[in-house]
Amino acid sequence: TLLAAGYRCRFGEIDLIAKDDDFLVFVEVKLRKNADFAEALEFVHLRKQERIKLAAAMYLEYFKGEELQPRFDVIEVYAPQGTQTKKPKIQHLEDAFQ
Repeated sequence: TLLAAGYRCRFGEIDLIAKDDDFLVFVEVKLRKNADFAEALEFVHLRKQERIKLAAAMYLEYFKGEELQPRFDVIEVYAPQGTQTKKPKIQHLEDAFQ
């Protein structure tokens, strides 16, 4: 269940926030034309992960009623023609970083 899209705070941004069973999922979405240079997941480097974690902590502080276990996912979207791609390849990587 999608809870938020484009959540922003002073520490950063989280693309999507959703509930998945017992988890509160913080999702980073990465769009690339292809994986020739690197997999999209590789662009979620340690510094980016830390900013996502800080933003997630702010979200959890603000919405204290959420008693779900947090999880950090990455969705890789490969679209060779960019937004004109009719069937992009989408890969959902659960628990992509701790």
